[in-house]
Amino acid sequence: MPRTLIHGGALYSQGNPGATSMIINDGRVAWIGDRVSAISFVGDVDRVVDLGDAFIAPGFVDAHVHLSSTGLFARGLDLVGVTSAQEALVLLAKYAQGSSDAIIMGHGWDDTDWRDREMWNASSAHNAAGQQTFYLTRIDVHSALVSSDLLKEVSATINGYSETGLLSQESHHEVRDIVLGKLSSPQRRAAISAALSDMAAHGIVSVHENAGPHVSGEADFLDVLAATQADNIPEIFAYWGDINLARVNELGAFGAAGDLNVDGSCGSRTALMLTHYNDGETLGAEYMDANDVAEHLIACTRAGFQGGFHAIGDGAMENINSGLKKAMEVLGRDAVRRSRHRIEHAELMTADQLDCYVDAGVVLSMQPVFDELWGGESGMYETRLGRDRMKKMNPFAEVVRRGIPLAFGSDTPVTPVDPWRAVRAATLHHTEEHRISARAAFAAHTRGGWRAVGDDESGVLAVGAPAHFAAWDVDDLVVNVPDGRVRAWSTDERSGTPGLPDLDGVPPKCLLTVRNDVALFDRESLWSASAS
Repeated sequence: MPRTLIHGGALYSQGNPGATSMIINDGRVAWIGDRVSAISFVGDVDRVVDLGDAFIAPGFVDAHVHLSSTGLFARGLDLVGVTSAQEALVLLAKYAQGSSDAIIMGHGWDDTDWRDREMWNASSAHNAAGQQTFYLTRIDVHSALVSSDLLKEVSATINGYSETGLLSQESHHEVRDIVLGKLSSPQRRAAISAALSDMAAHGIVSVHENAGPHVSGEADFLDVLAATQADNIPEIFAYWGDINLARVNELGAFGAAGDLNVDGSCGSRTALMLTHYNDGETLGAEYMDANDVAEHLIACTRAGFQGGFHAIGDGAMENINSGLKKAMEVLGRDAVRRSRHRIEHAELMTADQLDCYVDAGVVLSMQPVFDELWGGESGMYETRLGRDRMKKMNPFAEVVRRGIPLAFGSDTPVTPVDPWRAVRAATLHHTEEHRISARAAFAAHTRGGWRAVGDDESGVLAVGAPAHFAAWDVDDLVVNVPDGRVRAWSTDERSGTPGLPDLDGVPPKCLLTVRNDVALFDRESLWSASAS
């Protein structure tokens, strides 16, 4: 690899607040300083990349993605933000008229506030789309509206089935398997490639694929693994959420974690709660009980796998809490801590549960944009759970205060691929006591993602660290923000703490994303031009 000297307007490096430049040698940061000091090294490097006034920072890690779904839905019917069933049906009709797809794939509807939600059914959708096959997922991807031909292929006796075509729980798992089974490998690989390219264009250097038997299927997972062979894409850590560890090993998965569902989602009323939903006589869905959780954690720890679960409600978190305690009783606390097991989402937690997660050394993989979309007064969380529980959702500050490893992600296609939006959302949590500083949020979306996969070196720009970084065109860098909404963007200016982009202004625009000395995204051909 060539030795590269990189200049920018500012470089985000703790301990080097005035830095503007760095040297990369053999894929690692070899020196950090300023332009003046760098003059003495010009003769010792193979190339110089001058990024002008760009802000250079560690690249983002998206700790929870679904690659093929992201790519497929990006070119399908976009139902995000529609405000009524009538609007959704109009969009479906328009899309169907110009579609030659074997299956119309749509995503993003949210009927929480629809006054005409009874119109959202297979019969009305067929009036709009004709007899075309369609699979239209809710924003949380835990339920879907499906066409009558797909409905006929689903067992009418399993949980979540409805003759209206609205399927949730196991019936949705079954129809998702059917739909995914109809896709060809070229379709899936094109979708995976498109998703990864878009992520690189957002400054993302690594992603954690959350797959599983009923999430994406084995054929899809093998296509994701095939993509890992390329060096010009974000690094993929592919999890297979399955209790069958022999199969996890055979597939070559990074761990037996990810979307191994203990419960579902709040929006679909399938997140497992300790008390009933406010707008429905249900506690949600329980896919794994405390014994199931304990058995999986014990088996993973013994086998040397990182285990983990999808869990949202406090009931699901309690099952994990009990399972962790049992695993520590059987195997010892240190063995469990070394495994660095992880929990995806972890939205509603009690103080006792948080204490257990500290003790067991688990990683929490959370999504700040969930609160932006569904938190606050009259939001979906309040509608489903009531104000008291809504105010306890996504307690980022308490997680940080307790020192629990925290990794941020998007859960794309549930929320958009937009890391800076996630950072901002964490600083502006609807519940003020849950807000964290921009520095803490940025760390969770960079270094936190690497820690979640056992890499404690990456995610920072420091001498000796792997050089995974992105460069951004920004309007302004901020150290202190006087607005009380965001306490502690940083410390006192005199401390020399490096600034971050002002996210209340024009969003940062990615110019360059680099991993292991390879440009994943190069908007203005700055990297490639310097190599020629």
